[in-house]
Amino acid sequence: MSVGFFSYFIALLAYLLLTLLLITAWHGRLMGLIAVIATSVTAIWATINLLIFAGMTVPIPLLVIIELARTATWLLFLAHILVADLERAVSRHWLGMVWSLIGGGVLIMLALPMILMFLKQPPLPDNIAFLLWTLFAIIGLLLIEQVFLNRKPQRRWEIKHLCLGLGAIFVYDLFFYADALLMQHLDSQLWEARGIINALIVPLIAVSAARNPSWSLEVHVSRHVVFHSATLTGAGIYLMAMAAAGYYIRYFGGSWGAILQIAFLFAAGTLLALLLFSVQLRARLRVLVNRHFFSLKYDYREEWLRFTEALSRPGVNVPEAVVTALGAIVNSNSGMLWVGNEQGTFVLVEQMNIPPIDTLMQPSNHPMVHFMIQRGWIIDLAEYRLQPDLYDGFESPSWLAQMPEAWLIIPLFFRQQIGAFVVLMNADPIQRLNWEDRSLLKTAGHQAASYVAQYRLDQALMRARQFEAFSQLSAYVAHDLKNLLAQQSLLLSNAEKHKHNPAFIEDMITTIKSSVERMQRLMAQLRSGIRGAPPCSVMLNELIAEVVAAHSTREPKPQITAQCTELKVNADQERLRTVLGHLIQNAQDATPINGQIHIRLQQDRNNAVIEIEDNGAGMTAEFIRNRLFRPFDSTKGLTGMGIGAFESLEFIRSLDGDLSVQSELGQGTLMRIVLPIA
Repeated sequence: MSVGFFSYFIALLAYLLLTLLLITAWHGRLMGLIAVIATSVTAIWATINLLIFAGMTVPIPLLVIIELARTATWLLFLAHILVADLERAVSRHWLGMVWSLIGGGVLIMLALPMILMFLKQPPLPDNIAFLLWTLFAIIGLLLIEQVFLNRKPQRRWEIKHLCLGLGAIFVYDLFFYADALLMQHLDSQLWEARGIINALIVPLIAVSAARNPSWSLEVHVSRHVVFHSATLTGAGIYLMAMAAAGYYIRYFGGSWGAILQIAFLFAAGTLLALLLFSVQLRARLRVLVNRHFFSLKYDYREEWLRFTEALSRPGVNVPEAVVTALGAIVNSNSGMLWVGNEQGTFVLVEQMNIPPIDTLMQPSNHPMVHFMIQRGWIIDLAEYRLQPDLYDGFESPSWLAQMPEAWLIIPLFFRQQIGAFVVLMNADPIQRLNWEDRSLLKTAGHQAASYVAQYRLDQALMRARQFEAFSQLSAYVAHDLKNLLAQQSLLLSNAEKHKHNPAFIEDMITTIKSSVERMQRLMAQLRSGIRGAPPCSVMLNELIAEVVAAHSTREPKPQITAQCTELKVNADQERLRTVLGHLIQNAQDATPINGQIHIRLQQDRNNAVIEIEDNGAGMTAEFIRNRLFRPFDSTKGLTGMGIGAFESLEFIRSLDGDLSVQSELGQGTLMRIVLPIA
């Protein structure tokens, strides 16, 4: 076996492997067919040269034909890459020129010897043949240059390895035939080295093929054939390695060598049998073959867009969207969603096309939940019923055991914690999941888990807002009741002194009647959960007069110093009365008995302006900015609730008005209310 034999044997193996990869690993169009033809012809070229170096006689015309076919197919492949990158008109010109050069050269190389033989002339001189081969190499280099230059700069990374590899081959051929042309004969060492030289560029062609999916071929070998071929190949390599190890043991083992060799080979054979019959190993090998030798089952871009669109469909609540979107992946149109709550229990929140079940809650300490947390698997219940040993530790809950149509359990993990799980019913027709189905479902489950987490937060926020609204209403009502209680207490304290005064008794009865009516309205608000009444037209001067009269029973008495008539606003009259009363009461609390409180009602363009001014204690700018309108912040100790000013500001702003404060410590305060006139 000469060096040339091993050189071309390596080339044969390399191009056979490359051809197999191009056929089985990708899908594509015409470009892939040409690539497969080029690699196949190169493998045949390596075989012919291998036979020559093995001592067999190969006819010279056959050698010339296979040399021509190898060079021509690679030139044709480069020409089609160039055509694909050029504009249509230019590409036609280039394609025609390349076909003319290749076809003309092939015809000359094939037809000229036959013509000379027919004319009974001497054979073609070797110099002319070597010159033609040299021209073919130069054409190849020119084509490679044009392919690289005409490819867009941002896409040259796709073909740079191919250009580098084929460029090296054509440079070598140019040197090989130029040397033959100069020396009048082929150099045997250069010829021997051509095999290994051609084999070295196979990885470069494979890299470019991986970066250009359009070079692929739509014909592919069955997954089962590839799987069993890979198994047999692996077993063969294993047996060869064990045989070599056994020979080594026998050779160096002395008198014990034969016995040790027999024992070793028996143990190796037993181990191989165990590995071949291992279900887990075969499953892993099948996944390896599917992942690395076949295109993917799904178009993940389309699947992701469809899944995201299904999750965010308008008019569909999140639980139903999650079940529908996950079920669509495996063609299941029925299922249920269980969502975990704060107490660590999973609650059934969605049933789609499933009869009602008795159980609505699933404890998180059940073995099924522990299994999903520990393994993170998608549980195939059909597979579990046939092979329960595969799901060691899994236990079906009672409600699930009563559902023979249940098929898949998909855990939804969010930030490495299980927040929910989906149970899908049998698809029609029932399909067997492979590794890619499980991978897609698991990835989609992570996306769905984020939607479920957002759904849980939305539900919690809704409940919190409901309690917040009720608490706010309760605080407002309690504040109003406190003011009414203070009013009743004042009447009670004055009753001892004025109980014989008929005017006081009449006024007290009127005040108590008004207080009872207000308390009844407050109780109605608590029952309905709605604060206030619908807006109505309110005459401001009459309302202010009523409020001032109600607060004139304590000192200092408020005085109306300026008042415009016929000013009306649209507002809840009772709440506006409460706001004005609160502001006047605050002014009385901050003003000494001998102080003054002035009430003014004016018009400013389309606005009514109510000013409440006192000469009391006043406030600092920092207090007004940071504390005055902050809820539950009071300076009155246990007697204050700290929501009167906050409620006043919120109510005034709800009427598209404004409440401003001007105050200076020790000088008094001016509260200015601006309301749009009705």
